[in-house]
Amino acid sequence: MGEYHPAHAWITARLVCETVVFAAVFACCATVAGVSAPVRWLAIVLAGCWIHRIYVVGHEAVHRKLLPGWPRVNDLLGQLLLLPMLVPLPVYRKIHYFHHAHNRRDIHTSALDIVVVSPQAGPLRRACCYLVWFCAVFAGGFFIHSVVSIVLFLLLPLKVARRISPAFSGWGARDRLLSWVALLAGLGVHTLIYQTCGPEVWAQACGYPMLVFAWVYSLFVYIYHYRTGIGTPTQRNVRSLQRNPLIAYWLLNFHEHTAHHQNPNLPWYQLPTAGAEHGGDRMGFFAAVLQQLRGPTLVASNVDNAAGPQPGAHH
Repeated sequence: MGEYHPAHAWITARLVCETVVFAAVFACCATVAGVSAPVRWLAIVLAGCWIHRIYVVGHEAVHRKLLPGWPRVNDLLGQLLLLPMLVPLPVYRKIHYFHHAHNRRDIHTSALDIVVVSPQAGPLRRACCYLVWFCAVFAGGFFIHSVVSIVLFLLLPLKVARRISPAFSGWGARDRLLSWVALLAGLGVHTLIYQTCGPEVWAQACGYPMLVFAWVYSLFVYIYHYRTGIGTPTQRNVRSLQRNPLIAYWLLNFHEHTAHHQNPNLPWYQLPTAGAEHGGDRMGFFAAVLQQLRGPTLVASNVDNAAGPQPGAHH
């Protein structure tokens, strides 16, 4: 279980208020009339980066850690935060729980940096694997991957979905209904802003920042698992990174990823204490990002991907 502070509810209230206020400030700076182009674009970049903070707060809600004593309120709060990203909380939770349970279980399952190729694969096929990887990490591809996963969860017939991938196991009609409601509500928020404020304000407050978020998300999403172990227990196939104070504040101590996988119920403010138990050399945060330039690991095998398409990278 998580080790919650006696004032956990107030800590959550402060966290949510801080996150929403900064998001509003960045959006206002990006849309206010009369500011210079450099200031406006800086605000847009900051707004896009801050969406990643909102996403991480949503991650706390996925693990039911925002308000553990009030599960419905926890889910409602988390879903409200995720609305601008058009991310249904049930889909996020389902994919993320699959990640925790099956992370790099084998070379076919939830191992995004491993590509199984035929032993007869030629240079062109191998070059294509590298190209896809670089697009996924450095051109927003992992974000697109996650969007496709959401679409599959929303649209695929349930019997077909369960045959395609074990990630759909336990996914029911109620989950799909709630996800559709969340998606339509998010689209409603975007439509309201577009209709009331105009396309230019929508682009500056929502559109361009989402493009920035897509790029940042794709850069960061797999750095905690890149070239880590394969096999069981899956909790070991993870690494923590060196603490950078600014990034630790921004992403709620997500660099302590080993501690998170060892105990997903730990709230964000307890991760540094738990992370101190996991010693060893740690790579720097930006060094881990750049390490992904080494590309994917190609494994020659005649066995196709038995697990089916891997679900989106909601890590």
